Amino acid sequence: MPVKLQSAAPAFKGIDQNNEPIALKDLKGSWVVLYFYPKDNTSGCTKQACDFRDSMKSLAKLGVSVVGVSPDSVKSHQKFIKDHDLNFSLIADEDKSICEKYGVWVQKSMYGRSYMGVERTTFIIDPDGKIRHIYPKVKVPGHVDEVKTWLKAQAKA
Repeated sequence: MPVKLQSAAPAFKGIDQNNEPIALKDLKGSWVVLYFYPKDNTSGCTKQACDFRDSMKSLAKLGVSVVGVSPDSVKSHQKFIKDHDLNFSLIADEDKSICEKYGVWVQKSMYGRSYMGVERTTFIIDPDGKIRHIYPKVKVPGHVDEVKTWLKAQAKA
């Protein structure tokens, strides 16, 4: 069942880059930018992660937590964070259970070949745990600025 605006965000529990559990319920009370991306250390995913990294101060001022999710391993996340000095949590969703709950583990195709993969998607979850905004099929350039603009508008509302 696809995730819908204003619905409760699907609960999840995963393992972050420090082998620590991280669950949606632990993040309640603050805004959460939950973004799903295909693979550590690929060009688009690195650009997106670095854009979030560079925006963390302004996002933190808005009371926002950023969490990235991909099917990569904890070890891969550790290298990705170290290589790019990332300053937010990454969840290792190796069994794709979180991706499946959020409807982002989908059939894709490239060069005529079909395969399963992560559709780059960002969910903004409010402090009560409701999905407030969804960015499907994200294009990386300008995406983080778009997210910040939307969040700033909510802070003023």
